[in-house]
Amino acid sequence: MSKLRSAPTLDDVARMAGVSTATVSRCLNNPDRVVDATRERVLSAVDTLGYTPNFAARVMAAKRTSTIGAIIPTMENAIFARGLQAFQEELHKHGYTLLVSSSAYKPEIEEEQIRTLVARGADGLLLIGHDRDRKIHDDLERRKIPVLVAWSFLPDARVPSVGFDNRAAMFELAHRVIELGHRRIGVISGVSAGNDRARHRIEGIQDAARQNGLLSSDVMMLETPYEIENGAEAFSKLMSQDAPPTAILCGNDVLAVGALHRAREMGLRVPDDVSITGFDDIELARIATPALTTVHVPHREMGRRAALELVGMLENQTQGTGTRLATHIVERQSLGPPAKA
Repeated sequence: MSKLRSAPTLDDVARMAGVSTATVSRCLNNPDRVVDATRERVLSAVDTLGYTPNFAARVMAAKRTSTIGAIIPTMENAIFARGLQAFQEELHKHGYTLLVSSSAYKPEIEEEQIRTLVARGADGLLLIGHDRDRKIHDDLERRKIPVLVAWSFLPDARVPSVGFDNRAAMFELAHRVIELGHRRIGVISGVSAGNDRARHRIEGIQDAARQNGLLSSDVMMLETPYEIENGAEAFSKLMSQDAPPTAILCGNDVLAVGALHRAREMGLRVPDDVSITGFDDIELARIATPALTTVHVPHREMGRRAALELVGMLENQTQGTGTRLATHIVERQSLGPPAKA
């Protein structure tokens, strides 16, 4: 019975390449500091032997794993996909690996995942939004785990953030809707409990309504989880009112696409009979029929800057600084003036 071959070691690579083990380590970790001919011999030996550096040993030596953890609320739609992709691409440029998990918008699951990622050696964490129990940040501070928040910007928050002002962004859109002449406004929001992004978007709509002289009764509000079918059901409820809204502002594009779909099923023309808007400007907004008026969020820039900030916090041992990114309205075919009575 043949013996199993043991994994090649650093000494094996050094012998084959005719160099010291220190040179092999330098070639693998800082290749620019090794002359071309030597580097080529070492890499050829690595390839021939199938050598893989001992990850556990490197972690023990460096006291870091070069791993970043990110916990997003959902993987079921594209809200976070583009930003997270850019986040991972930028981390990769700096030698970091990304571990991603999803909390399903449940605080208790997020807390469990934070503990798990820290136990697995995550050097830093990216979290979405600022709403969570204070004790979580107390614990992370004790452990000296850098944390950055994205998709929300609060200048005075305990944790630095790279994101945008959800309240101001939705205020701008709501103001535009009212400016077109809409006085009965429907709102299909995500669940605001434990979700500062949803709550701030609601507040932005309320700010715009007050500023433009609307009464609280002029704004009809429903909260529902972020799913297309939930957007459709909420649309039906709003349009069944004795005086239905002439415009419906949705908390994100997923809910808005559900509302558009239900409008077609009900035989309503958008925007002739009712206007519908979204928030995020994901791909769904562009391919919807009619194309969706929405708030453009700079997802890729947010992801890239979040990665740079978190890497800087780790490598420079800093507290991090917040970055507010700009949003803007993208007007497409789903928004128009209300029909004349």
